[in-house]
Amino acid sequence: MRKKSAMLIEQLTLVKNARTPKEVFRDIRNFLAGQFVGATRDDFLLDEVLKCFFCKLFIEKEEEKEFLIDTDQFSLAKKIRTIFTNVRLEFPDIYDKNTEILLDPNTLAYVIKSLDFSIMDALSDPIGDAFEIFTGSESKGNSGQFFTPRSVTSLLVAALDPKPGETILDPACGAGGFLTSVCAYYIKNKISPLKIKEESSQNFYGIDKDAYLAKLARVHISLLTGGHPQVICGDSLAMTTGNGGILKHLPSGGVDIILTNPPFGAHIVAANSEILQNFDLAKKWIKEKKSGRFMPLCEVQRNVPPQVLFVERCLSLLKPGGRLGMVVPESLLSNKSYRHVVDYLMTHTDIHAVLGMPEALFKTSGKGGTHTKTCLFVATKHNQDSVKSSTIFMAEAKWCGQDSRARTIPHNDIPDICVNFKKYTAGESIHNSSLGFIIQKIKLSSNILCPRYYDPQQEQDIDALYSTHDIYMFGDLVKNGILSISTGNEIGKLAYGTGVIPFIRTSDMSNWELKADPKHGVSEEIYNSLNSKQDVQAEDIFMVRDGTYLIGTCALVTEQDKKILYQSHIYKIRVNKNDVDINPYLLLALLSSSTVQKQIRSKQFTQDIIDSLGERINELVIPVPKKKKDRERITELVRSAIERRMEAKELSLEAKRAVGA
Repeated sequence: MRKKSAMLIEQLTLVKNARTPKEVFRDIRNFLAGQFVGATRDDFLLDEVLKCFFCKLFIEKEEEKEFLIDTDQFSLAKKIRTIFTNVRLEFPDIYDKNTEILLDPNTLAYVIKSLDFSIMDALSDPIGDAFEIFTGSESKGNSGQFFTPRSVTSLLVAALDPKPGETILDPACGAGGFLTSVCAYYIKNKISPLKIKEESSQNFYGIDKDAYLAKLARVHISLLTGGHPQVICGDSLAMTTGNGGILKHLPSGGVDIILTNPPFGAHIVAANSEILQNFDLAKKWIKEKKSGRFMPLCEVQRNVPPQVLFVERCLSLLKPGGRLGMVVPESLLSNKSYRHVVDYLMTHTDIHAVLGMPEALFKTSGKGGTHTKTCLFVATKHNQDSVKSSTIFMAEAKWCGQDSRARTIPHNDIPDICVNFKKYTAGESIHNSSLGFIIQKIKLSSNILCPRYYDPQQEQDIDALYSTHDIYMFGDLVKNGILSISTGNEIGKLAYGTGVIPFIRTSDMSNWELKADPKHGVSEEIYNSLNSKQDVQAEDIFMVRDGTYLIGTCALVTEQDKKILYQSHIYKIRVNKNDVDINPYLLLALLSSSTVQKQIRSKQFTQDIIDSLGERINELVIPVPKKKKDRERITELVRSAIERRMEAKELSLEAKRAVGA
C-alpha cells in the first residue's frame, strides 16, 4: 500500500518544486493553447480544467486512489472519464447527462498531474486564479470586477465569525471567493464535512450578473463541499433574474450575514433611471445647517457609482442585527462627494471596523487588475433594541503579500490586523499602531472613515516635538495672515507651445526647484491675461496639490523664475511679514520634512481619477523649532542650496547662449 501511495504521489506531481495555483494554471493554459486540438477559446479551456478539478477531488477519496496506479496515459484517461461519470451523477445542477471531458488522453494526463495542490490550503483563491488566467483580468476589470484575494476574504470571514445555521449571502459573488472562504473557516473550526455540505446547500446564497461567473461559483463551492449552493444569475441592484424576482430565491426577512466585494468604478452605469428611483442613495443629498445631518432630495442623480448603490442594497437584504463585511474603494469613505454615504452608514449600522488595504491588493500580473485603494468595512445593521458602540477599530496595511506587479513577497500585514481585531472584539487591550488602533466615533472628522487619516503614529510623532518645537496649524497661519495660499489656472492644450514663457505643471517641480526647460511654453498674450491674477513673486513656494506620487512636492520661485504661469494642480504659498519667525526658506524645509510629508500622505484622497490634498492642507501641523539659532541654521542651509542652484542654472543658460552665438 505504501508503494502504491508513492506511485500515486509521483503521478500527481508534475513539478516537485512548490508552485502557486496561479503559476500552475498559467502553465496549463499555455500547454492547452499550444497542444490541444479542437478549441482555443479560454472559457472552453477553463471548463475542461474545472472538470478535471472535480475528478481530482474524487481521486483524493481513499476509494478512488487505485484508479491512478497506471502510467499509461490512455488507461489513465479512460479511468478519469469513468470518474467524471460519477461527478456528473452527483452534480446534475452543474453537468447534464451528456457532458463529457473533451480533452485528448495526453492533454488530460497533463492537466490532472499538474493540479498538484490543495484548494483549501492555497493562500490564494485557486478558482479565482484560474478564471483570471484563462479569461483575462483586463476584460473583467473594465466592468469593475476584480477577484478578491484569499487573504481579504479570510480576514472578513474571520471578522464576521459565521456560525452553522446562519444564512450567508454574497450579492456580487463572482467566482464565489467569499463563500468558499466561509467553507475554509468552518473546516478550521472543526465542523464536520457532512455539516459543511449541509450548510453550503441550505444556507449559502450567491448572486452575480454574469451567468458564467454564477456557474463558476456553484462549481467552486461544490468542489469544496460536495454541496449544492443556491447561486443564481441575477441583478442585485434591479433585484431581477432571468426568471423573475430575486427575493423569492432568498430567505424571507433577510439574511444573517453579507460578505461581498461589489463592482466599483465612477464610470460604470450600474442601473437605469427607473431602477435608481428605488434607491435613497441615488438621490441628491444636502447637509442641513442646523443638525449637520444629510437629507435626501426628491431629485434622482443621472448616474450613481455601483459601490454607492450596493451599500444600500446590502443593508436592505440584511435582517436587523445582521452583519456586513464589504470591500469598498477608499474614496467612498473619504471623498467630500460621498459624505452622505458615510452618514447613511453611520445612521443605519453600528460600524465595528474599517481596514485600509494597499494599492497593490487588486493588482494582477501583466497589465491587469487595478491600483484602486480599497478598505474593508465591518458593521452590524442597526437593530432598535441594540446599543451602538462608541469606538471603531481601524488599521492600515502597508503590505498584502504581493507587490505592485502581483509578485509574491514575504511581507503581509493582513494576518496581524486580523489578530488585533480579534483582541479588540474580545475586549483585550491592543498596542496602538498602524496595524490596529481604536478611535472614538465622536472624534471622527467630517464623515471621513479611511484609517490612514487617523494614523496614530503621526500623533505620537508630533507629540514628541512639543518640547523642541512650536506647533502651528497651517490653516491658522493662513487665517491670521501669516501665510496666503492660492492655486493656478488651466490654459488648455491649444495654448501649449505658443511661446517661450514657462507654464509650470506638477511634473516641472523637483528638489525644490522649477525645471529650467519646462515642456510647455505660452505666448506673451496668454501670460499677460493671467499675470496679475496669478501674481507670482520671488520666494513664493509652489507645492503640488493634485496627482498621486508628486503631491507635497515643493519648489521655491526665484528671481530667474518669476515670469511664469502655473496650473491649478499647484498651490502657491506666500509668507507675509509677521510676528511668527517663519520665512520662505524655513517654510520650504518644514513643508518638505518627514513629519509634514507623512501628514500629506494621510490626507490625500482620491478625487475622480487622481488624488488631491485639497482643503485638507489647512489641517497640516507645522512644527517650527523653538530655538532661534536652529531656525537660522535651517534658513541658511536652504538659502545656500537655492543660491547654488540659481548660479548653476545661470551658468547653464550662459553656456547655451555662447553655443548659440
